[in-house]
Parts: sequence; structure tokens; C-alpha cells
Amino acid sequence: MAKNPTEAPRTEPEGPREKPRLHQRYLRDVVPALVKDFNYSNPMQVPKVAKVSVNVGVGEAIANAKALDATVRDVSIITGQKPLIKKARKSIAQFKLREGQNVGVMVTLRGERMWEFLDRLMNAALPRTRDFRGVPSRSFDGRGNFTLGLREQLIFPEINYDQVDKARGLEVSIITTARSDQEGRRLLELLGMPFQREGESVSPAATRSAPRRRR
Repeated sequence: MAKNPTEAPRTEPEGPREKPRLHQRYLRDVVPALVKDFNYSNPMQVPKVAKVSVNVGVGEAIANAKALDATVRDVSIITGQKPLIKKARKSIAQFKLREGQNVGVMVTLRGERMWEFLDRLMNAALPRTRDFRGVPSRSFDGRGNFTLGLREQLIFPEINYDQVDKARGLEVSIITTARSDQEGRRLLELLGMPFQREGESVSPAATRSAPRRRR
């Protein structure tokens, strides 16, 4: 039977997409190691990364709307997801801040984007910081969640230095299902988080300790 020349060619359905590299490492290496370290009797007890939040405060957006646009662009490039705009919850006269004004951006990553972002953060971005000697491990919240403050977005290789109007800090919160800081730290350590070694100091130009956050 002759084919209709105007008929669109049929495409074969795509197979299942391969899991991100870090997710594969978690399933292959991290889970067995955690079971051995903590003697879990049920696979559901093994902690995992539930989500990652990236927050950037842009107080200057009150007087300069372009600063917010630049931050949205940078965070979108870094995370692969368009961020939400954070608005002021109340007015503060001394800062000339009115309720409802844009004051920052936030992204919550889950699934494949979460794993891909963590991979880039730990293996590409953090090692690019000047005089980097590891991240501080004191920013756990008591329930296995870790918050890391970064001095600038320029450490991410996706960012074009020539297009950046200003260096801005980021706060990265890694939310896990761990029941303790010990389990949470071991999980991130096995995934490749370059924690500072005992007795070493962390360069202030690399990272900063972020305030503890609750779930």
C-alpha cells in the first residue's frame, strides 16, 4: 500500500529516561552503605533527599526592579526551573518596605532536577570557590536537614560572568527524611558533599554558615 506523502512520519515511543547520575549513585552505593552503618531493618528507614530549596534575597529590588529580573534569570539558569517571587509579608518603615513588595526569589526542586542540581553543586560549583577547604557541617537543624549559604552565584559554571550585574548570595536548604543530624550528614557525605575536615578552617570567601531552618 502506497504511503501518503502528506502524512506525518510516525515516531517510535521513547523509552524510560535514565536516572540522573547522583540518583543512580544513591541507589547503588549510598543505600547499602547507610543500611550497614545504621543497621536499618526496613528499607523505608533509609534516609533520602526529599527536596532542595534555593533562596535569594533581593532587597535592592525595592529601588531597582532590574535587580529582581537579573536574579530570576540567574536562578533559572542555575536550577533549570523558573523561581517564584517572594513578597514582603509586612511593611517596615525604616527600610522603606511596603507589604507586598518583591524582596526575593525561591525555587523548590524535587525529582530529577533536584538530583542534577545537587550533582552540579557538589562536584562543579563548590570546588570552584577560591581557597575552598570544605563546607561547614554545623548548619544542621537537629532533624537531618542542612542549610548552606553561598557567597555568590558566580561559582556555578552555567553563569556567564560578563552577563552578571552583581554578585549575590544564595541559601541552599537540603531537606532529608533522616531522623537525626548524624544520619543526615552521613547521607550527604556519601553523596559527595565536601564537608570540612575536623580542625580545618573554611575560607570566608567560599561559603557562609546559614541560619537553621525548620521543615
